[in-house]
Amino acid sequence: MNEYVSAVLDSVISKNPAEPEFHQAVREVVESLDPVFKSHPEYVEARILDRIVEPERVIMFRIPWVDDHGTVQVNRGFRIEMNSAIGPYKGGVRFHPSVNLSILKFLAFEQVFKNSLTTMPLGGGKGGSDFEPKGKSDGEVMRFCQSFMSELYRHIGANTDVPAGDIGVGGREIGYLFGQYKRLANEFTGVLTGKGTNWGGSLVRPEATGYGAVYFAKEMMNTRDKSLDGQICLVSGSGNVAQYAVDKLIQFGARVVTMSDSSGYIYDEAGIDREKLDYVMDLKNARRGRISEYAENYSSAEYTAVDDSAGFNAIWKHKADCAFPCATQNEINATDARNLLDGGVFVVSEGANMPTTGEGVQLFLDAEILYGPGKAANAGGVAVSGLEMAQNSMRYSWTHEEVDKRLQVIMSQVHEACIAAAERFGTPGNYVNGANIAGFLKIADSMLDQGIV
Repeated sequence: MNEYVSAVLDSVISKNPAEPEFHQAVREVVESLDPVFKSHPEYVEARILDRIVEPERVIMFRIPWVDDHGTVQVNRGFRIEMNSAIGPYKGGVRFHPSVNLSILKFLAFEQVFKNSLTTMPLGGGKGGSDFEPKGKSDGEVMRFCQSFMSELYRHIGANTDVPAGDIGVGGREIGYLFGQYKRLANEFTGVLTGKGTNWGGSLVRPEATGYGAVYFAKEMMNTRDKSLDGQICLVSGSGNVAQYAVDKLIQFGARVVTMSDSSGYIYDEAGIDREKLDYVMDLKNARRGRISEYAENYSSAEYTAVDDSAGFNAIWKHKADCAFPCATQNEINATDARNLLDGGVFVVSEGANMPTTGEGVQLFLDAEILYGPGKAANAGGVAVSGLEMAQNSMRYSWTHEEVDKRLQVIMSQVHEACIAAAERFGTPGNYVNGANIAGFLKIADSMLDQGIV
């Protein structure tokens, strides 16, 4: 790591104490940029990296709301507006007890590069709250969302900052948030993405992140003349991203044998077919149940509860060809990465954001498997959010086939950009370096054009 990059990383750590996820995200990007700064001293002179790691704006606010028992509850809300060099801030809203500044700053930082890779004019941001929607009634979720938006609406807009969903924020929450924005702003505009198709949403938006991770895996496998047909796949998570990753894998002829939630995972050696996936979708989206119920319903499946004392995630110990981590950050540590490699996995395509620790990433790179980092592999979600924004601007809706075709083209372009940047800067086949460098160059050049702002 050159002196300039090292100094910036040291500064990030000292200025942002007790924010390990943010430190991890910054380190993972800046370690790829050494050859860029050697070739482009103008970036160093303009202190581009110093500016990219500093959010343009951090908003934090109180969210009071009343539960079904009439008790006043108070949560904390955030919006990190990280970088707007290439377009309005764009990034999801996460509702989960783990939400804090470190996690949201890491997500916002990742989002900047991911959005740049999509080829669309979108800046990066992220937001959320430590609110837990799980176990809450629809009325409680509505009242919370209305209180959250009563502050957030001052800071967002169709040409300023366009939030979307994330963990804990699905169609129900987006609906309540949009309704309150419309009430307060007195306008119907595309200020949120992931909306219902009856009121400005795009077809394929729910599917986009999961589909995109599979399309990216397909592009990587094409470089080695392989296909997904017949491959055994491990998928973590059972939310929106995981569900549609499984859906697309089934379409491509793969055999998916795992899904999970925060309580544990199921292993179904027979494979999760269309009927079983429909069951999971009803279980999670309508009944809001636990994945353990799958094993109670299908005798071919085994359920394993989470064991936090084990030091590894047992879902990654099964023999397989491909892995699609679609749950949350840092779900694959070094032990998990070794288990995946020992089990025969040669493709990892990340549906979640930063699901692999730095040590795990290095093991994948050293093994020279096909490893698609989240900022590239899961860019499909924000790509279709961008397409939703375009449709909103035109007051027009594209067909499912048209949106899906555009998504496939975008994921192919993301793949090509990663390959080209990695080759240009001396690390052919390294998708981590390729994604980081390709995303950075577009942002850095835009910041140079716009001056010191």
